[in-house]
Amino acid sequence: MNDSTDKSQFGYTIADVQRLLRRVFDRRAADLGLTRAQWMALSRIERFEGLTQTELAQELDMETIAVGRVLDRLEAAGFVERRADPDDRRCWRLYRARKSDAVMDGMKVIAAQLREDVLDGVAPDDFAVTMRVLGTVKETLNKLDREGKTATRKKDA
Repeated sequence: MNDSTDKSQFGYTIADVQRLLRRVFDRRAADLGLTRAQWMALSRIERFEGLTQTELAQELDMETIAVGRVLDRLEAAGFVERRADPDDRRCWRLYRARKSDAVMDGMKVIAAQLREDVLDGVAPDDFAVTMRVLGTVKETLNKLDREGKTATRKKDA
């Protein structure tokens, strides 16, 4: 069924769009010399400088140990700095190093061009509605996640 009102395809469509965006971005960003995990980590660290490795793992939906290996490579390449947390000796905070500026600039150019290419032909009003709907869905999912609900809600009779 290819009916635009078929809600059963919602999750699949979101997953397909995300997978395709990443695949095209990876192809365009290949010259930057970073793996997907590395550019995702750098991007999150830029947005949330000072976060911990555990927080980064949660943001990336990855295991802490796997994120540790990504960070080891980024740190060795001079893209990331680990700094001791002044309030917790066991904790390290993550910051971008200056060397990452050029690669981050390249990623931003690629991302901006990809957005332009992907959204070419989408009417501004359609885009506004899409973003509003996705914002509502995200808000609802965040609420459900915070509440820890695993059971399906039953509609009121």
